[in-house]
Amino acid sequence: MSERIAADLIVVLHLAFILFVGLGALLSLRWKAAAWLHLPALAWGVTIEFTHGVCPLTPLEQRLRLAAGEAGYPGSFIGHYLLPLIYPAGLDERFQYALGIVLIIFNLAVYAWVLLRRSAGGPGRPRRRRF
Repeated sequence: MSERIAADLIVVLHLAFILFVGLGALLSLRWKAAAWLHLPALAWGVTIEFTHGVCPLTPLEQRLRLAAGEAGYPGSFIGHYLLPLIYPAGLDERFQYALGIVLIIFNLAVYAWVLLRRSAGGPGRPRRRRF
């Protein structure tokens, strides 16, 4: 029973990490320190996408499911949980590369906007002085 709960928690953690990789740059709009956590996570996510690698959380979840007496599943976390939800049937390498490129472009755009806002108070905003 505890292995099943642990496997379910891994799924939640994995999904949260994927959301952080995709949207973490938006956190830097509020907290600039978030970039120090997000940029390595983004690099990891893009690397996994481009190399068609497997995140270490996937085999961990699968082992926990097998230890709990549940059936494991072949393939990756994305292939098992997310593909049926958000990707069309017949996902190929080109689509995975495109997804990685979209992640990079979106996050670069957000970080560029953050830097513009913060430098000299950003466009249209007076610069605030801190004493």
